[in-house]
Amino acid sequence: MNDRADLCLAAEFDGIHVGQDDLSPDSVRRIIGPDRWLGVSTHNPEQLLEADRTSADYVAIGPVFATSSKENPDPVIGVEGVRRARELTRKPLVAIGGITRANAASVIEAGAYSVAVISDLIRDPRKSAEEFLRILR
Repeated sequence: MNDRADLCLAAEFDGIHVGQDDLSPDSVRRIIGPDRWLGVSTHNPEQLLEADRTSADYVAIGPVFATSSKENPDPVIGVEGVRRARELTRKPLVAIGGITRANAASVIEAGAYSVAVISDLIRDPRKSAEEFLRILR
């Protein structure tokens, strides 16, 4: 579930992902309890270090590349930003923002545990997902 701890509980989802403008990770954890997954989006080293100190199960970092899925995206951090983020946390790291089949392997090599994808799945979701799985294995 994205952003909404109340709906996460109501729908009995396994977890929630929150951004910088949503409820704090500590507030969300109090709502969802200890057994659901909690992820936090970050966009710079300071936010990542703050999220690392919370009970979040994973931390997302980005946008790694230019993205069209946000109206007002944060500055692009590039693959080097992913490398730096990997140095700052031991939590699973999810690369977000502008991830495509062409660049997904580079962010995994830079230290991301996984990737979050929107635009590159839209055109032909099944084919795109199969290609992502092949690339990331």
